[in-house]
Formats: sequence, structure tokens, C-alpha cells
Amino acid sequence: MSTPSAGTPGPHPPTPAAVSHSGAAGESVVKATYDDRLTNTDLAPLKEQKWTWYNIFAFWMSDVHSVGGYVFAGSLFALGIAAWQVLVALLVGIIAVNVLCNLVAKPSQMAGVPYPVTTRVSFGVKGANIPAIIRGVIAVVWYGIQTYLASVAFGLLALKFWPGLEPWGDVEQHGFLGLSALGWAGFILMWVLQALVFWNGMETIRKFIDFCGPAVYVVMIALAAYLVVEAGWDNVSLDLSVGDGLSGWSSITMMISAFALVVSYFSGPMLNFGDFSRYGRSFGEVKKGNFWGLPVNFLFFSLLVVCTVSAAVTVIGTDEDGNIITDPVHIVDRIDNTTAAVLGVLTFAIATIGINIVANFVSPAFDFSNVAPTKISWRTGGMIAAVGSVLITPWNLFNNPTAIHYTMDTLGAVIGPLFGILIADFYLIKKQKIEVDDLFTMKPEGAYWYRNGWNPVAVGATVIASVLPISVVIFGTVYQASFTWFMGAGLGLALYWLGMTFVPAHVIYGPAAIAHMTADLEVTPGAVDDAGIPAVDVSADTVPDGGIRT
Repeated sequence: MSTPSAGTPGPHPPTPAAVSHSGAAGESVVKATYDDRLTNTDLAPLKEQKWTWYNIFAFWMSDVHSVGGYVFAGSLFALGIAAWQVLVALLVGIIAVNVLCNLVAKPSQMAGVPYPVTTRVSFGVKGANIPAIIRGVIAVVWYGIQTYLASVAFGLLALKFWPGLEPWGDVEQHGFLGLSALGWAGFILMWVLQALVFWNGMETIRKFIDFCGPAVYVVMIALAAYLVVEAGWDNVSLDLSVGDGLSGWSSITMMISAFALVVSYFSGPMLNFGDFSRYGRSFGEVKKGNFWGLPVNFLFFSLLVVCTVSAAVTVIGTDEDGNIITDPVHIVDRIDNTTAAVLGVLTFAIATIGINIVANFVSPAFDFSNVAPTKISWRTGGMIAAVGSVLITPWNLFNNPTAIHYTMDTLGAVIGPLFGILIADFYLIKKQKIEVDDLFTMKPEGAYWYRNGWNPVAVGATVIASVLPISVVIFGTVYQASFTWFMGAGLGLALYWLGMTFVPAHVIYGPAAIAHMTADLEVTPGAVDDAGIPAVDVSADTVPDGGIRT
């Protein structure tokens, strides 16, 4: 091949048969041999990978510092187990996330392509649309919910300065599709702000998260310090649980559940982390950024959250039902200091913009672009997601616990199998090698053509491995449901490896492909490769550019 295998990380300089294109997602290299049905400037390999460890670190800061992240971290300390048990579970969980993110990051960083293109290696150049659409739909739903949650901050801010707007915040008096006029105003404002940042491209997004990550920390630390001083250090506790708490075996099982919840919480951005690791200057830079952004950052963030929430109980009290307030927007709204409240509300709104863009805007932009590269650019894919986030009326979904449980948990149950398949294929089957050019060819001799562009093993493993976690979501307990990601990932990995190892090659690749692969090649008697395909002696004269190497 004219382009080397992606076994060596680094940028992909143009060759005489390649042309550089500058797009919203970065400058890429498109070869004349790349098929238009699989290629556009946003999906093609990057010409240069520039992100340092700090950019990856800032990505994780933006991903964690949100209203949802705040509530999640606070909820861990209210599970009824001792604070040290929560910290142990949290630390073990986030270290696991760090290791898993490194595994996902490598193929995309090596090849310089986003997550949906990477999945062509295991699902086939056409079959890759299955994981792309699944991840894209999940991102659209969460994009809408996060936008709605952040828009609430603007509504509270407006009422603080203009109390006369209160009737417009009543959905019964001035409402449409379940949201008040004031709510619509806040939602549209958030929607437009996020779209403006996204539309300016990945370089603008990088600069935005580089600034917002540490900026949000400054305000969070100031808020925590203010509340701790007001409450007094004696009134700050790392234990937010109510009642006597759990002990013995019950506390151990809850620790295990807390560990699983941490991994599951990051399962979405973890799956498509390749969308960002593709920009990494080296795999070492990505690993360093992951270390500072996950174990170090998340542990510090969680301790900051629990101190803030605990102190807030003394300073602002509990909600109408007597529960501890973990939502930072409602905490700052109740602070009897207008400047602090305004600064806090705006900060958490900006923080949510950050996580929404990196976790739920960039992902579907690549995913939907992968479905029809010639018609859907990265920008168009993102805007499809943005429009879809309005059409699902996320406020109605969020305010209906049953609906959001079955919708999101069922979709989320499929993330595990997709993760397991990616890891099994890249590390166990392909031995960490990618033929970059073959990611963009529809030729039957392409390494990732499989059976008419689809790998039946990957598709079958996804379907079968999703049955158990989805069944647990529908019929199981809340405790059992916290392990659905592990069930799906383990089954997906095992089924894919077994399939690629023992299923006959003609089933995976099709009779026509097998015939084409062996034509003009000298077969070594009795020799087979890891996928069960006959080993061959290849000469440069008999294998066309993009042909399979064994």
C-alpha cells in the first residue's frame, strides 16, 4: 500500500495520490483511491495531529464539570455507605475508566480517524453505520436533556432580576408542548449558543474547552469556599446519606454498585472517545491527558462537590421535601448573594455547554456524517442532532422517570456490546493493526469489505450480547441494572472473538470475496491466520493497492 499500516502513530502526510482538504473537523488527507461513498473531508485521516495532553485533560474537565456530573458525584456519597467506601469505589471505578479509554483511544489516534470510521474495521465499511446510528441517537437524546437542564439556569436567573416574569414561567398559563414560554426562551438561548460554538469547528471547540475547564474550576472552588466558611468546617461531612446507613455485606454490594455506576456514567463518551483521541499528537500524550483528566480530576471534583453540597445544607437548607439539594443551579439560586448567584448560574450553564458539545454534539456529527458522507458533512450531522434534540421534547422525557428509564437504559445497554466488539477486534483479532486505505474502499479485496460490506459476526454479536442487558433493564432490579454495561461488554467481546475464531471464513467474507482473495495468490498448504483465512504468499505484483495482507 502507498500509505503504511497504522501500526505506527503519527500524522498522515500527503502523497502524490492524495490531496489535503481543510474542513470544520480539521485538515485531512483524501486519496484519489478513496470511495466517495465512504469519504468526506471530516472523516478522512487527519493531515496533522496537534492536540497535547492538556487538550485531552481539558476535554475531560469539560465532560465532568456539568450539572449532571455534579448531581452524579453527590449521589454517590448518598448511597448509604461510609465516605471512605465511596472514595474507594470511586477511585477504582475511575481508574477502570482511564484504562478503558486508553484502549479505545489507540486505534483512532493511530489512524487519525473518528470513532465511526474506526468501527469499519470490525463491522465492515457498510456495517459501521450500526454502531454509528446507535451512538448518534443516544447522543441526541442526552443533548436535548442537557440543553434543557442548563436552560433552567437562565430561567432562574431571569426571575431573580425580573420577578414579574413568573407567570411566563408557568406552563399552565403560557406553555407549549409541555414547556413554559420562559423555559422555551432559555432552551432556545442555550441551543443557539451551543450551535454557534459547534459551527465554528473543532479548533474553536478545542479553545472553548481549554478555557472553560479551568475557568469552571475557579468558580466551583470559590463557591465551595464561600459555603464552607458560611457553614463552618464542623458542619461539613463527606457522608450525605440519610438514616443509619448500610453495614456488612450490604455495604460491600453497594460499593460494587458504586464502582459499576462510575464506569456506566462514562460509558457514552468512553465509547466514542476516538472522536477526540484522533487529534492527539501521540498516544503518549493521550494517555497523559486521560490520567490527569480522569483519576486526578474526577476525584478532586467529587470531593469538591460533596463539600459544597454538605455545607449548603447548613447555609441554604433542604428542598421542600426535606431532601439534600445536589443540583448546583438550585444551590446558587438560593444563596443570599446576588453576585454569587448570578456568577454561579452562568458558570454552570457554560459548563453544561462544554459537556454537551464534547459528549453529545461532536459524536453525532461524525456518526451521522458516516451514514452518507457525500450528503452529510460534519456540520450538517451536528445540526441534524441539534434539531432532533428539540423534536423529542427532552423536558417531557426528563420529567417522566419511567420513560427516561426505559428509553435511555435500553439504548445504553447496547453501548457495552459495541465497546466489547471494538476491543476484541483491535487487540485480539487484528493485533493492533489497521490498514488505513482499506477503511475507505468498497473494493471486495479491501480488508474490511467482509460480506458485501457487512461483518455478520459483529452484527450477530451486537444483537445477541444486547439481549441480556436489555432484559435486565426491563425485568431486573435497579441494582442489577447498574451492571448492564459490563454484561454487554463482556458478552460482546467473547461472542465476537469466538465468531471470528471459529466461524468459517466463507460465512464471514462470502464465497465471492474468498475467491477473489485467493485468486492470483499462492496458498501455503495447511496454514491459516487468526481469522481462519488461508495464509498466502503475497507479491507486490499480484496484490492491488488496498489488498489484504496476511
